[in-house]
Amino acid sequence: MKTEKEKMLCGELYDCNDPQLTRDRLRARELCHRLNSLSPEKYEKEHKYLIEQLLGEKSDLHITPPFQCDYGTNISVGENVFFNFNCVVLDVVKIRIGDNVLFGPNVQLLTASHPTNAQERRNGLEFGKGIEIGDDVWVGGGVILCPGVKIGGGAVIGAGSVVTKDVLPDSVVAGNPCRVIRNLA
Repeated sequence: MKTEKEKMLCGELYDCNDPQLTRDRLRARELCHRLNSLSPEKYEKEHKYLIEQLLGEKSDLHITPPFQCDYGTNISVGENVFFNFNCVVLDVVKIRIGDNVLFGPNVQLLTASHPTNAQERRNGLEFGKGIEIGDDVWVGGGVILCPGVKIGGGAVIGAGSVVTKDVLPDSVVAGNPCRVIRNLA
């Protein structure tokens, strides 16, 4: 029988109130709080350590606080990745971010979703769909990436966009819902 965490990581319905998952989220919130509370003089010294504790791996991620995430350990980043102010990452399943990716302020990466059945929602059930972001992507301020989207390498997502479908490589997209503005290739 699978644990609730195993169900969560597989994208199956799981009980979000499970004690282990609650402990894991609390751990991430504590680390985010410490990261977000760093004084400017301590920031450079402690920033990298706290991010590596949050992600559970060595990382070349730079975060400008405040930053919030559900677990941290489900976020995988490449080289030279930057999150600007006030980004939120709901990482109930894997989020893979390539190299040289820029996130503007107030960006949301949302893998968590809820069943359409009201009784299942009342019972605390939810599920997730992973997000994949290729290399050299620029995500403008206020963008929302919805569960399950894949962003191709070299893409540019205009500020305020809501991305509900996959984005092709080397394209400029914008709007709500997001649509292709032009191709860069």
